[in-house]
Amino acid sequence: MRAHEAGALHGNDASPSWLPYPADVNALLPGLWSQTTRRGADGALEVGGVSVADIAREVGTPAMILDEADFRARARRFRDAFAEAFRPLAGADIYYAGKSFLCGAVARWVDEDGLGLDVCTGGELAVALRAGFPAERLAMHGNNKSEAEIRRALQAGVGRLVIDSLDEIEQVSAIAADLGVRARVMLRITTGVEAHTHEFIATAHEDQKFGISLSAGDALEAVRRTLAASSSFELVGLHSHIGSQIFDVGGFEVAARRVLGLVREVRDELGHEIAHLDLGGGFGVMYNTQHTPKSPEELATGISSIVEKECHELDLTVPRVAFEPGRAIAGPSTQTLYGVGTVKDVALGGPHHRLYVSVDGGMSDNIRTALYDADYSCLLAGRVSDVVPAVVRVVGKHCESGDIVVKDEYLPADVHRGDLISVPVTGAYCYSLASNYNHVPRPPVVAVRDGELRTIVRRETEDDLLALDVG
Repeated sequence: MRAHEAGALHGNDASPSWLPYPADVNALLPGLWSQTTRRGADGALEVGGVSVADIAREVGTPAMILDEADFRARARRFRDAFAEAFRPLAGADIYYAGKSFLCGAVARWVDEDGLGLDVCTGGELAVALRAGFPAERLAMHGNNKSEAEIRRALQAGVGRLVIDSLDEIEQVSAIAADLGVRARVMLRITTGVEAHTHEFIATAHEDQKFGISLSAGDALEAVRRTLAASSSFELVGLHSHIGSQIFDVGGFEVAARRVLGLVREVRDELGHEIAHLDLGGGFGVMYNTQHTPKSPEELATGISSIVEKECHELDLTVPRVAFEPGRAIAGPSTQTLYGVGTVKDVALGGPHHRLYVSVDGGMSDNIRTALYDADYSCLLAGRVSDVVPAVVRVVGKHCESGDIVVKDEYLPADVHRGDLISVPVTGAYCYSLASNYNHVPRPPVVAVRDGELRTIVRRETEDDLLALDVG
């Protein structure tokens, strides 16, 4: 393989075309920050009435700061917007997608605010059950559930066990018979819709691991088998999920049309009315100025019109519909606070250079930049500055060149060791995907509200890491 010279080919101090020069580098860009985030009198950011400087002193950095009021308001807004839009039809249910971020406190908030909760592993199920979440409002996903996971879900009485393959029908049927229960199941259908998103988070095209293929005829066969085993199963409905970080509702329209076509086929050929349809989630959020997400009200109005139109054209009774927002609730509610260490002005050849700002976290608490080429923003959090802005790259402390937190953003050019930097919209999939790479303990998650701070997930310690090392 031919080598090439590193340097300006891989970096440039010119800002990307999408990154606007800031009118005020200290300002909070609307849409990026949780609803209670603001600048305090001393210039430091405050969240939920608590200064980030106080948070850094109390729990250290890095730390994930969850705005409880923001999280819960977003959850209720989805609940209410979809309830209102689907009220003239058969109604709608909202399930919070726990894979985006889940802990005991979050499970209790979701319960108190009247949403369902979807989980996709035995570990997530364990968190929900320990938090006292009502099992009848749980949905259990997973493309390769173990026998132990299925058994525990059925023993707990989960309201929806989402079957992901023909093989799993036989597996669940046998376990249900052994337990003497009738499993409430949904069938996850692969509709062949390819969402306009990163290939690793698009989940309804044919060439991937999720679901039962519609085009191959497996979906109708799955319904037939499930109905035939009525002593083991109660077929609750059908499920379709097309991906994640989606801004265009056109994908939902195509997916709804195809899965509703299956609903009609089931009615006409098997004489069974499908009463529930889960269209998944994946609603996009704003990570930077490139993104323009729709509001819950816009989403609900648009998708309800789609469902009503498709049911009318197919001569179907409109089913009750469910949705599973996760990122759109958790993502904007949280920011990650880092401490700045080394700052390097790196020459790239000719006039080009890049200001590298190293922080005390990185890919162990946010792998998404490396994994999905995700873009984030950031802000100088502990103070304000009137120094001219410079394009910086915020990087972590791990032994990887790809350990990048924020690829390109403007910060005051006087950013230095000891400063605090905050990265917004880190509530979804950052802690969930966190690791102990390089044996770095995972950060805490602290909830703030009305001037009070409480830790809801404590910081890992070296003792935690060493406790697993039994060699």
